[in-house]
Amino acid sequence: MTDLLPHPLAELFPLLPEQEMHELADDIVTYGQRVPIVLLDGMVLDGRNRLAACRFAEVEPVFTEFVGDDPLDFVLSLNLRRRHLSESQRAMVAAQIVDWDRGINQATAGSANLPTREAARRLSISERAVIAAKRIRDHGAVELVEAIRSGRVSVHAGEALSNLAVEAQREVLAREEREIVARAKEIRAARQKLRHAVRLTNMDLIAERGRESAPATLARIYPVYYGDPCWQYAVRSEVTGREKSAENHYPTMPTDEICTLLAGLIGGEHPAVCFLWATNPMLLDGVRVLAACGFTYVHHWIWDKEVAGTGYWGRDRHEILLIGRRGDIAAPLPGTQPETVYRERKGRHSAKPDWFAEQIEKLFPGLAKLELFARAARPGWDSWGFEAEPAAEAAKKQRTRKAVAA
Repeated sequence: MTDLLPHPLAELFPLLPEQEMHELADDIVTYGQRVPIVLLDGMVLDGRNRLAACRFAEVEPVFTEFVGDDPLDFVLSLNLRRRHLSESQRAMVAAQIVDWDRGINQATAGSANLPTREAARRLSISERAVIAAKRIRDHGAVELVEAIRSGRVSVHAGEALSNLAVEAQREVLAREEREIVARAKEIRAARQKLRHAVRLTNMDLIAERGRESAPATLARIYPVYYGDPCWQYAVRSEVTGREKSAENHYPTMPTDEICTLLAGLIGGEHPAVCFLWATNPMLLDGVRVLAACGFTYVHHWIWDKEVAGTGYWGRDRHEILLIGRRGDIAAPLPGTQPETVYRERKGRHSAKPDWFAEQIEKLFPGLAKLELFARAARPGWDSWGFEAEPAAEAAKKQRTRKAVAA
């Protein structure tokens, strides 16, 4: 009994506090060991607390061998059902399993290659909490990890503290709880201020580079427009206090400015169709931009991103491509219209699937097309935007994608 070691999967969860361990020992002395200790490959897979209690009470423990092909699921199921763990404690468990290539024993443990999203689902927590826990796992002092596993410090406060040197982390952890929370808030505020300064600098550089590729007027008019406006909106996280905004990735504009800009750029009376991207919170703003440019909303398509994101009224997993019509523009021929919902897993921030532009090309072959707010040139289209790359480079990338797909 003294030679038994805990299985690494069993160590995902913390041991009971000493007082609770003694209470468990008293229960075993009084009523016997009602649940056997489960072994796998000569190690304790489940029952570390029972084994420790039996040792303390000097009672001969009862063992059984694990039967099954997924010991990870077995351990998670038992511990999540019997233990009252906080989100932070579950996040630390998720961080430990998320990067494993396989279970500890190649022959018996089975696959445990869990991406962050799957680990979050299995532990019933947010992906953000798992990401924070992974940083703590990689950069946190042992004392910080244990403080979160024991429930003394939250995973979000721990993430902030993990930016300090290890000795500084230990110094903070030696303080009272309210001082630890206050220090974590100071670190988050400093990091947010730095990120904001970097973002402003990046926005200025992008705008400076893009002045020639995004002129105030166009040399011609177009019958087909397609655009993904740089909507300006920010939501402050109620959990972390961080600002979540598209400006982390590219310059944004208030809706009024977008209306003024596009009305001067593509407004007029010539017949045209406009395809305009909008998110759930910016739906009415998108319709307002269409109207400012003289377009009447007629329809929309939906991009199902497959993966749910954030949101207060619902977790968004789709974006909307609004369709506006102006003048006597020809509608698609019957039978040529695509289905209104297209499903493709989301990629880098704001990037839209090429499928939508390809459908527009099929519906309006031979007509001149302009992509607005383009971040990369699209073969066969004219581009207007601050980050558009040369058309030759875009054509090369498209040929590469098609070759890979083939």
